[in-house]
Amino acid sequence: MNTSGRNGGHAELVREIAESASSAAQSALAASWRRSLLYHRLDPEAQDLPDRETDITVRRARERLGTLAAMAAPVIERVLNAVGRAGCCVLLTDANGLIVDRRGMACDDKIFAERGLWTGAVWSEAKEGTNGIGTCLAEQRPVAILRDQHFRTRNTAMSCVGSPIFDEHAELAGVLDVSSCRDEMMSDFAPLIATVIADAAREIESQAFRAAFPDCRIIMAPAHGYRGAALLAVDHYDLVLGATRLARQSLDLPDGFLPLPVSDVLAHGRQASDLRAAECAELQRALARASGNVSAAARELGIGRATFYRRMRRAGLSNEFDLSPGRG
Repeated sequence: MNTSGRNGGHAELVREIAESASSAAQSALAASWRRSLLYHRLDPEAQDLPDRETDITVRRARERLGTLAAMAAPVIERVLNAVGRAGCCVLLTDANGLIVDRRGMACDDKIFAERGLWTGAVWSEAKEGTNGIGTCLAEQRPVAILRDQHFRTRNTAMSCVGSPIFDEHAELAGVLDVSSCRDEMMSDFAPLIATVIADAAREIESQAFRAAFPDCRIIMAPAHGYRGAALLAVDHYDLVLGATRLARQSLDLPDGFLPLPVSDVLAHGRQASDLRAAECAELQRALARASGNVSAAARELGIGRATFYRRMRRAGLSNEFDLSPGRG
């Protein structure tokens, strides 16, 4: 049922563009509208609120997110402090578009509840068509869906900016989203909010990744920085046990890869093993820990001082350190 001429016009435009294969090929928005109309068989004029799950279902979804949800809570609060007074709410969803955490100012609660932007609501593209959460999940990339870019006419009063969040296994875990019902807010500040929300999503990913590998040292892969968190979890044997999605992409790591030597990973290929080089590295580490004191370094390795000297000479380290009696 049309609620206004504007809505009727919007629905007609959606159908016209969605039914055109050429439009879908040229525009990501048109492609999403086409999926919504032809694949998900949604009606752009439907006025029903989003499906709402029970509190038990929401709690279980939050539990499945585990550490990621816990790490997200303070980040969401910080983002809300930045945008809440401007009429925005901040949402965290799972990979199905189910809102598991929602923060906003009390004065705006009524309007967001009326729009279905509330804990327990499901905003997948399959349920609601093109929207900042569902389309972000469908395309696994940051998206901004502003007002009449939404598929459904009932959602055209809103603007939503979403950024995907990937877990420690590089699997899509959910979306961090900022939504507003104030036209001027998103029209003027959507690019800035998109940057803020993308940075916040990467922070959540980084913190959850570090928490998932507490006994590993975390190193940054070459792609770390502007594009996001490219991190590797490396154990004490110098084996890579985990990698963020961006690290996997930039280093061309296969899905579900087994532990790999960090030297192989960073060199984009298998490196020849070298026992002499490995022994040399271990001797150097022992000396560094002992501040160059050979006797102390030998004790740490559980060998005699004379044996340590022989191994140093064999490794070509004799000229690397001061071996005078005062240092030994």
